Amino acid sequence: MNVIGIDLTPYLKEYPEVPAKAVVLGTDGSAKGELELPPQFHTPVRLDVIRRAYLSAFTASLQPKGADPMAGKRTTAKAFGVGLGIARVPRATGSLWPRARLATNVVKGRSAHAPVVEKVIRERINKKERDLAIRSAITATAVKALVERRGHDVSSIKSLPLVVSSDVESIDKARTAREALEAVGAWRDVERAGNGIRDRAGIGKLRGRRYKEPKSVLIVVSNPHAALARAARNFPGVEVVHVNNLSVLHLAPGGVPGRLTLWSDAALRAMKDAGLFMR
Repeated sequence: MNVIGIDLTPYLKEYPEVPAKAVVLGTDGSAKGELELPPQFHTPVRLDVIRRAYLSAFTASLQPKGADPMAGKRTTAKAFGVGLGIARVPRATGSLWPRARLATNVVKGRSAHAPVVEKVIRERINKKERDLAIRSAITATAVKALVERRGHDVSSIKSLPLVVSSDVESIDKARTAREALEAVGAWRDVERAGNGIRDRAGIGKLRGRRYKEPKSVLIVVSNPHAALARAARNFPGVEVVHVNNLSVLHLAPGGVPGRLTLWSDAALRAMKDAGLFMR
């Protein structure tokens, strides 16, 4: 690109190219044909928009919290004034030495900067901007460099995006689901997630969230009641989601695009026919 004699090519962001068609694999790993990818896969990958949409979706689940306005103030303590050779903090009368109360730097005193419910803790985003972020995250699932940068093991996967026939949605046994993932080359990443499960550092391990589990394969289906959701629910890091419910939380956990995603061919057709996320 040349503008007024200045070559801007080195400064232009190179967008990854996504093939027009994807190979459809069977549950046994054999090629069943080709499928034209919907237009959602041909959107520039906008890392900034994806990050903003992730913050919007994540903060939407946060609950406002605030402190009791009278916390630390339910006391008769008062300052004794000057001339006594002691700190001029409010003190509660009692035997021996009066105990300091009410001030922010004393035991059982009030909080200096307590949380308030009026604080804005949610990131708001426009609907079209959110759809753009979802389309960008969808495109990123077809870019091998971005998938590898997230840490997924794609060494046994021949090509991306990973599209499987709709037969995978009817699998109702965990053993059969594992065999299907092994056939298409995605089981290595599930093993990687299983080996990465670790204890949480901190007090959270005593509050019902002891373990941290890496994200693994995301399976997108066309049936909201697909049997595969029950068959694969105990696989480490694996999630099964209906195509209508896709969000940046699924496609780009942590705001980082490029999650290893297994698409059902029926889900891709449903996404194209319904024009999802195309506002």
